[in-house]
Amino acid sequence: MKRADWILIACVAIVAALFALPQTHCAEGFNWATAHHPYIMAFFKFAILATLGEMLALRIREGVYSKKGFGVVPRMMVWGFLGMCIAMAMVIFKSGVPVFLGSVADAVSGSTGHAASYAATFASPHLTWGKLGIAFAVSVLMNSIFAPVMMTFHKCTDIHITDNGGTVCGLLRPMKMREIFREKINWDVQWNIVFKKTIPLFWFPAHTITFILPQNLQVLFAALLGVALGLILALAGGSKK
Repeated sequence: MKRADWILIACVAIVAALFALPQTHCAEGFNWATAHHPYIMAFFKFAILATLGEMLALRIREGVYSKKGFGVVPRMMVWGFLGMCIAMAMVIFKSGVPVFLGSVADAVSGSTGHAASYAATFASPHLTWGKLGIAFAVSVLMNSIFAPVMMTFHKCTDIHITDNGGTVCGLLRPMKMREIFREKINWDVQWNIVFKKTIPLFWFPAHTITFILPQNLQVLFAALLGVALGLILALAGGSKK
């Protein structure tokens, strides 16, 4: 292991210890900021954690945390924006899916009131089979409808950042979407691995766990999942060093 690896491990251990103790000022401040500024916090959670996942994946594949053209800062900016979008999508699907399920139950049973019952079950602090089922439905619909668009956009930004030297100014240049879509995205990998495998096998169950967690931890856990997936894909793809 390199010196940078030990420094990273030490930093992660210190931060984890501070947040593991619920009475610390760090934990209290985190909960307050998450409750009062959810989208700003989502920006920073994803900017830091998801970018760290990409850096760890690069470390496993090529032996370095960054390289020329990788663009750590532009990637953080993109992940921060995507984090806000993910936080927004989580609110929309958590609110809408119980209502949708209730409307289906109303249509099947011929009675009304299922939407309110499902919403109450999903909002309950107690874990039940009903809450688990609704959480799974939220995860399936969000990852089937929202995730493919988000993942494709993220792939486009990755290519754009690399093509422009990994600079912030390069990130702000207009994206050549037609060229990226037609020539630079490997649709075989994007469809057969990213969509057909990681979404049902990883994101469906992983985000089911996300939606049964306390609300103040959901976006943080979603960002941590990005780190985990980056490591899984890096290990699956092998490493150079």
